[in-house]
Amino acid sequence: MSDFILPDIGEGIVECELVKWLVSEGDIIEEDQPVAEVMTDKALVEIPAPYKGKVTRLYHKEGDIAKVHAPLFELVEEGGDSQEDSTPEPKAPKTAKETPATQAQASSGEADGDDPTEDFILPDIGEGIVECEVVEWRVAEGDEIEEDQPVVDVMTDKAMVEITAPKAGRVTKLYHKQQEMARVHSPLFAFVPRERDEPAQARKLSQPAPEPAPTTAQPASPRNQSRTPASPAVRRIVREHDLDLADITGSGKDGRVLKADVLAHLDKPATTSPAQQNAGESQPASSGGERRRPSREQEVRVEPIRGMKAAMARSMVTSATTIPHFIYSEDIDVTDLLKLREQLKPEAEASGSRLTLMPFFMKAMALAVQEYPVLNSRLNDDVTEIHYQPQCNIGMAVDGKAGLMVPNIKGVEDLTLLGIADEVARLTEAARSGRVSQEDLKGGTITISNIGALGGTYAAPIINPPEVAIVALGRTQKLPRFDSNGQVVERAIMTVSWAGDHRIIDGGTIARFCNRWKGYLESPQSMLLHLG
Repeated sequence: MSDFILPDIGEGIVECELVKWLVSEGDIIEEDQPVAEVMTDKALVEIPAPYKGKVTRLYHKEGDIAKVHAPLFELVEEGGDSQEDSTPEPKAPKTAKETPATQAQASSGEADGDDPTEDFILPDIGEGIVECEVVEWRVAEGDEIEEDQPVVDVMTDKAMVEITAPKAGRVTKLYHKQQEMARVHSPLFAFVPRERDEPAQARKLSQPAPEPAPTTAQPASPRNQSRTPASPAVRRIVREHDLDLADITGSGKDGRVLKADVLAHLDKPATTSPAQQNAGESQPASSGGERRRPSREQEVRVEPIRGMKAAMARSMVTSATTIPHFIYSEDIDVTDLLKLREQLKPEAEASGSRLTLMPFFMKAMALAVQEYPVLNSRLNDDVTEIHYQPQCNIGMAVDGKAGLMVPNIKGVEDLTLLGIADEVARLTEAARSGRVSQEDLKGGTITISNIGALGGTYAAPIINPPEVAIVALGRTQKLPRFDSNGQVVERAIMTVSWAGDHRIIDGGTIARFCNRWKGYLESPQSMLLHLG
């Protein structure tokens, strides 16, 4: 039996969010079988099994933060079950921090014979938090608990946190009284998992002490059998308004009830069934407002910055504070480009490709870069050298489920328009689902941000380091322009906004580069003369 230690999963990464378990405790897994999906500040990573065996313990719940070089799950190698059965306690002395758990298990073993008791170790409940106050126990010693049932509320210096049961079983010991301080990584309560407790039913029936416990726990059990997921803050609002959480439809993940759901539920009686209001209420709407106002005044929703959002925050601060940005905007007439795209769309669809304007923008950019290679370069850390990149890897900013991601298409200068279109479709789908590989995120040399898809026109984009330039595409507008005969005609105009690293790119360079790129887009057939 051994712990699987979370390995290094990326340069500089010290922690990750456990997004999804692909196995359960008790499962038999094969070597290299995916066990968990974790989200770093760069991408979603799949963790495989090191060898064939049986999963005996999962150290984290989905949504928890797991530390690199710390245990992720416990695994019994194939053929090791019999050894585990004969000596059920070897896992206790693994680490120094589990010593209290070992002592508790030993005392429990003396009392219950071979009844194996587990300690629930208080996990990390916030960055920098080493202890918390036990506010309220939801269970008592001897109570039967279900998996994910709330066991205790603890208060950190930042928020109230609800601790839930890792699995179904029977609580045997509470290590702290209410208002006492509990330490992170130390035992919080002890319990016997149900699957281990079942063979000892005869012995349990003969013990008089635990007999009254199920009676005292009965009022709480029906409520927790089908527990509706919600945060402690939301549960407090529900209690303040004498509501039943099960009556509120949750709009969060897995049916989680959010604060907005509670407020919407409070509005329902006032608008749909006034007869349900208390007698004598002549103004249901204003009454509902008065009921909601205290909770709005008291509650501040706190959302930790994690994953891609945290990575973006660090990267943008670095870029904005260390790179002098030079902003340059230009209008591009894309009327002919739109017509050409419409002509080529049927042929592209026939070959299974979706042809948007993005492949044209990228191809034209790769051609322009050949004349102005400084746009496709990088600076070394002490700003003493310019490193010209061997190929043009153009990134595109995608507003995905996990946050803003910038995957890039490698070697655009060597790809056809259909090849670029296929890569755009693949990376867009991967980014929106949060499953972009590390390889697709590395090595970008210049970035395109299509803010026009959301309706923007002008922007001042921030460079994605270590790149030296970025362009934001505004929305396309039908605007009046003069033709060669001096007549006013309708043209499709797109505004683009460039940001260049002013340490190595001056205004003249970015203007000339943009003019070359603009020439290819306004006369797309001219690109044929320069295709290799």
